Amino acid sequence: MPTLPRLIVITDWRLPRARLLSALERALVAGPEVAVQHRHPEAPTRVFLEEARLLAALCRAHGNPLFVNGRLDVALLVGAHLHLPARGLTVENVRPALPAGRWVSAAVHDAHEAQLARGADLALVSPVYAPGSKTGDTRPPLGPDGFQALAASLSCPALALGGITPERAPQLSGAHGFAVISAVLEAENPTTATRALLRPTTHSSQPQA
Repeated sequence: MPTLPRLIVITDWRLPRARLLSALERALVAGPEVAVQHRHPEAPTRVFLEEARLLAALCRAHGNPLFVNGRLDVALLVGAHLHLPARGLTVENVRPALPAGRWVSAAVHDAHEAQLARGADLALVSPVYAPGSKTGDTRPPLGPDGFQALAASLSCPALALGGITPERAPQLSGAHGFAVISAVLEAENPTTATRALLRPTTHSSQPQA
């Protein structure tokens, strides 16, 4: 049984395509516990699918998981796992349509969404700190204590998302791992940044089912 990822790198298609794909490839060489999440809400469906196919090929070449954000149809077409935004489909909606072995991750921002995430394989809990890649996000950060409380209430492992850096990562007790955008994609050396983010999680605890 494959191991759940401890780091998910979320795409930012505002970056030049060649730069984005290069940064992702350099992150994936850090090991099989690194996954990619394809997120591009502004993209037309055909563009989103084309990008998903590029990412699926990249992830297959390195043996890493790919999650597709919010699009069950695209996830099925490219053989990917599925990430569910908070205001979209529920785990209960999508699980019957997914082949055995496909993971579902869910976005969680508060206690209500933590309940809705029941049945997910992973939860992305945010915003832990003010997110560097979403400057318009006005939600108050959870902070380490708020993250730990939400993570403890989940029935699946929690990845901390929002303003995560290698320096902040060790403060997050209860994190199975992390989800990031700029911390890896805009790093001078994406491989080094990825390895730094993987390192602190070796001593983290996991929530009980």
